[in-house]
Amino acid sequence: MTALGVICLAVLIISIPRDLFFADSRDVEVWLGFELRGPLALLTAPIHWAIFAVGAWAFLTDRRWIVPWAVGYVLYAAVAHLIWSEVSPNGRGWHIGLVQAIAISTFALLLRRIAAKEARTA
Repeated sequence: MTALGVICLAVLIISIPRDLFFADSRDVEVWLGFELRGPLALLTAPIHWAIFAVGAWAFLTDRRWIVPWAVGYVLYAAVAHLIWSEVSPNGRGWHIGLVQAIAISTFALLLRRIAAKEARTA
């Protein structure tokens, strides 16, 4: 739980300045694999920040409800990578998106298994 909290905190610490001060990052946000650009990207960036802030807090304070939420978010990210790889001009096609989605989904399944094992021993 601590490691995942630190990861969420690191993503948050990196994302906020990147989204505010670097034009390449500030000008695009990806939601469900679709790119939002310009002011809409900047307006929706705080949603990503909030997701990672809540994740950091919940993991670091050992809130058990975060695990199924994190699994759901990781699976959402897997689907988003698949969609983005196909629909974005920067994507590399559904084949690469599928590889990415499988890799990301594997992490979600691993997290779910660890949580289930921990729940059985607690």
